[in-house]
Amino acid sequence: QVQLVESGGGLVQPGGSLRLSCAASGSIFSIYAMGWYRQAPGKQRELVAAISSDGNTNYADSVKGRFTISRDIAKNTVYLQMNSLKPEDTAVYYCNGTITTYRPIRRTNNYWGQGTQVTVSS
Repeated sequence: QVQLVESGGGLVQPGGSLRLSCAASGSIFSIYAMGWYRQAPGKQRELVAAISSDGNTNYADSVKGRFTISRDIAKNTVYLQMNSLKPEDTAVYYCNGTITTYRPIRRTNNYWGQGTQVTVSS
């Protein structure tokens, strides 16, 4: 099995910055892609940013130029640097990974973290 553990959320003023981290652990054989989604109250969960196994990145239009996704392959960790935060960025942020495990059998599944709250408010 795989666990995704997020950290780094919190309360920040508009214009401020936060850095989210997501560490994957367990019987990991390989990671195809990891990403960050968010869900605001009353809204659907949406993709914020994703990074593939070869380093290609993808961002939602609403965060381009403000957010940066990166990864540490050796640590199976993905980061989301969020700058120039706006009140509309307030949401629960979820880490997602498409990961192949080797035990009990080799299998590729999609995994989610438990979510971390980001609140942007003065």
